[in-house]
Amino acid sequence: MARYIRARTRVILCGLLTFVLLLPMAGCHEHSDRIVVGSKNFTEQLILGELFAQLIEARTHLPVERRFYLAGTFICQQAILAGRIDIYPEYTGTALTAVLKEPPGRDKQEVYQRVKQGYEKRFDLTIGPPLGFDDTFAMVIRGGDARRLQLKTLSQAAAYTPQWRAGFGYEFMERPDGYHGLAASYGLRFAEAPRIMDLGLLTRALKEGQVDLIAGNNTDGLIPALDFFVLEDDHHYFPPYEAVPVMRNTMLKVHPEVGAALGELAGTISDQDMRRLNYAVDGQHRDATVVVREFLRERKLLN
Repeated sequence: MARYIRARTRVILCGLLTFVLLLPMAGCHEHSDRIVVGSKNFTEQLILGELFAQLIEARTHLPVERRFYLAGTFICQQAILAGRIDIYPEYTGTALTAVLKEPPGRDKQEVYQRVKQGYEKRFDLTIGPPLGFDDTFAMVIRGGDARRLQLKTLSQAAAYTPQWRAGFGYEFMERPDGYHGLAASYGLRFAEAPRIMDLGLLTRALKEGQVDLIAGNNTDGLIPALDFFVLEDDHHYFPPYEAVPVMRNTMLKVHPEVGAALGELAGTISDQDMRRLNYAVDGQHRDATVVVREFLRERKLLN
């Protein structure tokens, strides 16, 4: 329990520090001379932020400032509301439950429309069209354990979790569509309180046997590479998490060409595409800028 409290305190302090660092320039947030693209603090967000940035640069010739690794959802939301960033990638399920505080839905189109309308009405923000992939949460175990115990679903795994240790990110522990609802839906109990970890450390902890189950992402490129196994969400607990650009309306009024540029990404990235991009950066340790440039050229979006 002491480890749990210390880990949680560290994550909270890191988030608060990032938030405080965003505050000093709150009074000079307008920047019509450039577009500021933000992202959260994990690989997929870095890739999506870089995709946005490179396409904007290519289509509009506006200078783009990159402010990546802005901690989690709360920090990015506060940054865009304060005008510190103009655009960042978000997921519809996260926007619906963690930001709008609305109950989760199951239909992708219905969730997207609720998010689009809610962000426009409450925050004066535009939600762009979905990029094409669904980065839903994935409950991940080692492939060897899945084969040994003949596990395919979360319902089957619930019989073994009292002997297992779990590792989750702080946001997953706190959000309404996260751990507590999942545990209630499946009756999950663990050998000890879940360990709260930085998202970048979860896969290593699972591989090294420090934990036995983690909350990963459907598009994590390391899942097949590390012989991990995704347990089926047979209760259909998680809502859809389609990736979308979130954009400030104030910026779009001045630079409508930015919205048009990002509209070209609609439906262009499949789940498999995103896994491949994530693996190129996480598994092959390639530079995200190069990986993104190659992808855009492959899709004829960049010369």
